[in-house]
Amino acid sequence: MTKESFIYTTYIVSTPGKVFEAITKPDLARRYWGHENVSDWKPGSSWEHVRANDERTVELVGKVVEVSPPTRLVITWANASQASDPASYSRVTFELEEYEAMVRLTVTHDELEAGSGMANGIKKGWPIVLSSLKSFLETGQAIDVFAKPRASERAA
Repeated sequence: MTKESFIYTTYIVSTPGKVFEAITKPDLARRYWGHENVSDWKPGSSWEHVRANDERTVELVGKVVEVSPPTRLVITWANASQASDPASYSRVTFELEEYEAMVRLTVTHDELEAGSGMANGIKKGWPIVLSSLKSFLETGQAIDVFAKPRASERAA
């Protein structure tokens, strides 16, 4: 089985502490992600990615591998429906670095099965989620992470 990685870096006018909190605090994550990341954020603990709606569907699950607030967070990541299959897990690393008056946030999502639904999904998902995080922290207004391309753009 071939593995692939996805790396995304963005610059956010904020502090590492605020960016880290936006990733790990459910009430903040729901505002730009439409999901809450729920955990006690201790190494070995589980985490859940819970849809911020009435159904409160747990969509993703994993374990906290490493936590060094506010500069590094490493988690495992799998669809909740595949939680019992160790081969379905990938890994996400959030690295936050002060960069003058900004934060350089690098998200590395690796150990992905090449060509899998998860690999294809995160290639579209991470850019919009991280753009929404940036907008939220810089302006107080998130973008719609559930937006779809317009029909005319899909036909082009």
